Amino acid sequence: MLNLVVLAGGSGSRLWPLSRQLNPKQFLALTNAHSTMLQQTVSRLKGLNIGAPVIICNDEHRFLAAEQLRLAGEDTARIILEPMGRNTAPAIALAALQSVAGGEDDMLLVLGADHLISDVAAFRETVSRALPLAEAGKLVTFGIVPGKAETGYGYIQKGAALDTGGFVVERFVEKPDYGTAQSYLESGDYLWNSGMFLFKASCYLEELERFRPDILDACRTALESSAKDLHFTRVDRGAFSACPEESVDYAVMEKTSSAAVMPMDAGWSDIGSWSALWEVSTKDESGNAVSGDVIQQNSSGCLVRADHRLVATVGLEDLVIVETKDAVLVAHKDRVQDVKNVVSQIEADGRHEHLNHREVYRPWGVYDSIDNGHRYQVKRITVKPGAKLSVQMHHHRAEHWIVVSGTAKVTNGEKTYLVTENQSTYIPVGQVHALENPGVMDLELIEVQSGSYLGEDDIVRFEDKYGRA
Repeated sequence: MLNLVVLAGGSGSRLWPLSRQLNPKQFLALTNAHSTMLQQTVSRLKGLNIGAPVIICNDEHRFLAAEQLRLAGEDTARIILEPMGRNTAPAIALAALQSVAGGEDDMLLVLGADHLISDVAAFRETVSRALPLAEAGKLVTFGIVPGKAETGYGYIQKGAALDTGGFVVERFVEKPDYGTAQSYLESGDYLWNSGMFLFKASCYLEELERFRPDILDACRTALESSAKDLHFTRVDRGAFSACPEESVDYAVMEKTSSAAVMPMDAGWSDIGSWSALWEVSTKDESGNAVSGDVIQQNSSGCLVRADHRLVATVGLEDLVIVETKDAVLVAHKDRVQDVKNVVSQIEADGRHEHLNHREVYRPWGVYDSIDNGHRYQVKRITVKPGAKLSVQMHHHRAEHWIVVSGTAKVTNGEKTYLVTENQSTYIPVGQVHALENPGVMDLELIEVQSGSYLGEDDIVRFEDKYGRA
């Protein structure tokens, strides 16, 4: 059976301030207003005879992934949680080991969760052409037919043509300078390295055993000691932390004699920067790609994204402007690769804008930190129907809840009662409490926190339906 394996563990720091550590680009709607990159990835093979998708993601993204898969109609997806990132070779090993442990030798189609494929029909056709290669024991990588000299991608040199289609991999090449990239383009012998693969689970594990048995042993131990948690498989933290960090290219593909490459021309992009997003976006007659409330005057070649307020430009050329609730980026399109340096500076300065947005998603809903100051913080909280926050207490803060709409079921010490629209309640410091939405519509409330310390780590959980510590 063909199984889809989606690698969803990246951080996407080059797309800051939209992409954040706790809400990276694969969970954002970048190229489609109605679906995220992850949702688009799992939908590409809908209607084909494939098994439930396997998603590999970081533990801290588990509820984002589960909710987006549910909304995409993929309730049966299997989600493997990595306690920390160890690159692509171990991530794929976890999926392959899980496959063979179930007594199957599935064909694994490995895709990144943050890639754009604009021609889905061509993508499916290329995958179909690659299946005989993988059935014959080849480790197939998909090489993108280059449309220009690109220095941001690695390359694959084609070798001899294979009878079953595709080519032997002659060699993998690191990201070249512009002159070298131009020579690759002119030769016609090179393809962009897409990071997409197709192979039997057993074939990948055999080659990993041959070249990197240390990775395989660590992953096998981590999976054997894993625990089931709701929709998730939690691999063992201690065993997985001992696993070397290595990409599948370095660990296997550059060493194996079974590597094959299948050319693909399907409108692929890894959306690795703001300039890459500008290239694939719809543009006006002046070459501007605009999203949100934007007024343009005598500007050209710009990407402007306004998520929460009016952004006006006058006389600008080839700039990227991205506005969020708590940060604004202004960069020249030629320098957007340096955005990652801004993220590093934010982290080094002890700030938090690289971690999350003002709006923070939780398994029960979302909260927006709308104001804060010395000894106080104000949040707007939305709780989904039937959802419940954990039974908890705080050592350093009290909370005052004002219901804006819906009905709240409140546990406050020994008492449980309902709070409805325009009513409020008070939770003292140290009081065990819980908040639940018993209704059929969203519960919205304003929470005013006051106290000596207001950090999110001042939570002692006694009971949680979502399995959080």
